Amino acid sequence: MEIEQTSLPGIGLKHEFSTHSGRRVAVVSHRSGRRDLIIYDRSDPDRACEAIQLNDEEADALVELLGAPRIVQRLNALHSEIEGLVSIQLPILPGSPYDGRTLGDTRIRTRTGASVVAVVRGPQVNASPTPDFRFTAGDVVVVVGDDETTRAVADILTDGG
Repeated sequence: MEIEQTSLPGIGLKHEFSTHSGRRVAVVSHRSGRRDLIIYDRSDPDRACEAIQLNDEEADALVELLGAPRIVQRLNALHSEIEGLVSIQLPILPGSPYDGRTLGDTRIRTRTGASVVAVVRGPQVNASPTPDFRFTAGDVVVVVGDDETTRAVADILTDGG
């Protein structure tokens, strides 16, 4: 899908694309942090028929709703393309040695070679968490590696392995 980016002097950036059904959709990211979701008129692609202002919290919620399923779909597509690639979802259980500790404390990448690609906390997906990301009981950790490395991550998160 092609996304067009246009600089709007004094305002910010506009990202625009066409859906498969031919509708034009844009997101205007203002320098102030505000986001506008714009739906263009089907018969006149230069005329906005709907503009919805989103604050940071609303924009984040929309990203989470649309983004979480896409991450899983992309990982599943990778499985069919790359033999031996495994992704698993591991919960941080109450009493886990890493409940309340950071991703960096686990040293998962160094110890196993597997990668933590996301952490799901409730409806929020934290893609590519940094080493200072702090786990909380109930988080679901999305790990990519092979059978051996992902099993090793499961051991680390469960027992401190």
